[in-house]
Amino acid sequence: MGEVVRLKVENIDAQRMMIHIKQGKGRNDRYTILSEVALKALRKYAAMEKPTDWLFPGGKESSFLTERSVQKVFNKACQEAKIKKKASVHTLRHSFATHLLEGGTDLRYIQELLGHKSSKTTEISTHVSNKSLRKIQSPLDRLLEE
Repeated sequence: MGEVVRLKVENIDAQRMMIHIKQGKGRNDRYTILSEVALKALRKYAAMEKPTDWLFPGGKESSFLTERSVQKVFNKACQEAKIKKKASVHTLRHSFATHLLEGGTDLRYIQELLGHKSSKTTEISTHVSNKSLRKIQSPLDRLLEE
């Protein structure tokens, strides 16, 4: 979550549809993808709020929004959406990774997008659903079909 609150306006690259994460996981810089939906929401937000330095400025001048504030907003949104399952903002990161994996994205690319040094960490972050597991066809079945 620290990566999100520390985003600056300049970190959004709408031309390349990328977000430049500076000093993220492991204090490393990296790029991650920017969705069309997120870009539209960010443009709407920027038109209303007009951020100049920090994308999500905090209450104090020259500061960014606190992680605690983001968690409070997230918790309120979960309550309003009547989501009963325990979740945190970090859950969104795991969900992102899981959806990428279920959509066919190679684990190595997901590792890069999340900023993990170890593929083991990425494997922990990706929760494969039973639905996806049922879609896997055994190599033996493919061989016998031919």
